[in-house]
Amino acid sequence: MTRLLTCGLALAVSLLGGRPGVQAQEPTTLKGNPLVGLIDFHVHSGPDSFTRSTTDFEIARIAKNRKMGALVLKNHFTMTADRAVLAERVTGQRCYGGIVLNRAVGGLNPEAIRRMVTFSGNRAKVVWLPTFDAENHIRRFEEDRPSVPVVRKGKPVAALAEIFSLCAKHDLVLETGHSSATECLMLLKAARKAGVRKLVVTHAMADPIRMTIPQMKLVAKMGAKIECVWMTNLAGPGSHLASMRHWKKVSTADYAKAMKTVGTDHFILSSDLGQYLNPIPTDGMKRFALELAAEGFSQKDILKMGRDTPAALLGMKPAKGGPIKNR
Repeated sequence: MTRLLTCGLALAVSLLGGRPGVQAQEPTTLKGNPLVGLIDFHVHSGPDSFTRSTTDFEIARIAKNRKMGALVLKNHFTMTADRAVLAERVTGQRCYGGIVLNRAVGGLNPEAIRRMVTFSGNRAKVVWLPTFDAENHIRRFEEDRPSVPVVRKGKPVAALAEIFSLCAKHDLVLETGHSSATECLMLLKAARKAGVRKLVVTHAMADPIRMTIPQMKLVAKMGAKIECVWMTNLAGPGSHLASMRHWKKVSTADYAKAMKTVGTDHFILSSDLGQYLNPIPTDGMKRFALELAAEGFSQKDILKMGRDTPAALLGMKPAKGGPIKNR
């Protein structure tokens, strides 16, 4: 086990730009610890049906030690609101969760949401529309299996009406999952009309969404937020993981261009990490902050995208002139 952990650490250090025993070269310096107060809105941890690099408790403990503001735990196949409560109680790190409406929970199943929000702890905050089971995902990766459609004949499917209503009633964050860029725009418009106040386009520039800057400008006009995930820096044909070689690579420089064009008010930062043999989520978030600073973003803008905007989505109160305070 020790040898395995050592090998995993060595690979993570290598991916972050260094060698075992040699401090990685950081692109620039932010004041103090870049992770203080940051909120990772997209954390994959175990237990899971995929092999994950850390458990909920392990990544929450690491985040607490690095003084992060919060983690949002995500699992493609099961609810995470209950797990967030346990991780927070064990570690003291603020954690939130939600549910992804894939086939494992019944697809577009309003009862899954209705039951989730009754769980003790009040950590149910996010509803993701289908990801791996999205029709767009299955079409993009040429898979032969059932899907969960969200749009038919240019309109959101009827089942979404109750989903939108529940998100509006309980002030939940609605994310677009792996819907296509065109579908996302339809869904955001319909959800906003139905009273949903908190909307996010899930890793908008990444596969299988591939949203363009003009489309992101439309998203911003609708008042929705655009998620950028650091994990895509590792994707593409040259990826160290075979499973990521068919995913589009989106670099921090690509994100920076979009942020500068659309405006930092409209973005949130996430890691989307937790895959075995990838850097752990906290390291990905740190790298994201440092690389954005190297792209010319101020500490204020980085904190806006990585702390203040996600905190508002989660209902956390920012302290005046200081770090996020949990409500």
